[in-house]
Amino acid sequence: MTFSPHRRLAVGATLIAAVVGGVAPATAAHATPTPHATPAPAAAHAAAPAPDMEGVAAALNAAMANGAPGAMARYTGPEGVRARTAGVRDRVSGAAMDSRARFRVGSVSKTFSSVVLLQLADEGRVELDAPVDRYLPGLLPDERITVRHLLTHRSGLADYTDKMFAQTVPGFESVRNRVFGYRDLVELSLREPRTTEPGAAYTYSNANFVVVGMLIEEITGRPVGREYERRIFKPLRLRNTAYVHPDTRIKGLHVRGYLHPDEDGAPLVDSTEQTVSWAQSAGAVISNPADLNTFMTALMRGRLLSPRMLDAMTTVTPTDATNTRFYGLGLRRYDLSCGAQVYGHTGTVQGYYTYAFATRDGRRGLSAMANTSNRGAANTALGGTLEAAFCGKKPAAATASSRAVRGVPVLPAEEDLPERR
Repeated sequence: MTFSPHRRLAVGATLIAAVVGGVAPATAAHATPTPHATPAPAAAHAAAPAPDMEGVAAALNAAMANGAPGAMARYTGPEGVRARTAGVRDRVSGAAMDSRARFRVGSVSKTFSSVVLLQLADEGRVELDAPVDRYLPGLLPDERITVRHLLTHRSGLADYTDKMFAQTVPGFESVRNRVFGYRDLVELSLREPRTTEPGAAYTYSNANFVVVGMLIEEITGRPVGREYERRIFKPLRLRNTAYVHPDTRIKGLHVRGYLHPDEDGAPLVDSTEQTVSWAQSAGAVISNPADLNTFMTALMRGRLLSPRMLDAMTTVTPTDATNTRFYGLGLRRYDLSCGAQVYGHTGTVQGYYTYAFATRDGRRGLSAMANTSNRGAANTALGGTLEAAFCGKKPAAATASSRAVRGVPVLPAEEDLPERR
């Protein structure tokens, strides 16, 4: 019997309402690693430490000390909802950061796109191990590239943003108001050398999720934003989440984003208004902390996918040699210092860093945002919210900076959007 995510959500609705760094280089020695199966959710019900909200606040302050005008985080779990904010959401007006405000979530959008495509797989409308060429004939130059390769960043398609944003502010200004077609972005990728043979190694590329968006639209006959809305936003009542491409605005209460230029000491660039057309299904969703918590915890609780598809999504392989960072199907797993494993995604889009993660049983979730980018130290500091929220208080000697490096390795920048090193 075909699983219907809409039917499950209809029943559930009666009960409820972009630190990762540079890409690991591909070499001939890279073979597809052994997948790490998802631990049984029951194991996650063991007593978990209470969130260290003082540590969360310290991580937000550390993000500010490293160049973010403001930052915020929202935790949800058995202890209830707890939020912390720091700094401002608008440098001109001086308006304080507000945990209800919307912002651009960058590559967290990839998890939304993955859920839609995996629902289509559950409905028998797409096969994960089928070549992309079956659904989009002639689009890609290699018939060996499968749908699964896209979702796991193992297609070998080059990330066109490497060249697009080689110079951070000029690159941004050149695309701020531009509207691309999906095929325009694929063509930009295909002009660059392939990074790996299909399936050979993990190499993060926005091009993969541009093609995912094309698949969704080809299979459903509807715009990707419409599919987000009917399959995820409305069933989960995500009232502050939207896909607004190519509109440049963030409607309602929102956080303004600030991009750091490459030149030390240069003034921040207000990057709030932009089409994000360079990303689309790879990064153009807008949300707020409460909605991101709802989305990630609902996903982990099985409210959006069948058990079979959720297991496939959360079966991960390492992204590098640290053995703390992994990737599944449009979903990251971080292994924290206390042994906790959290699933979700990071996001970087000009002016915003985002983390949205939950435990595998969906009982605890954290979303965090700092309103800056091209500032890797701020991103790393923001990652300290994960350790504080999911691992609880550290011994007195542990500082906010040490939290940030335990379980979320210190690396210079986010993979979602290339940054100046």
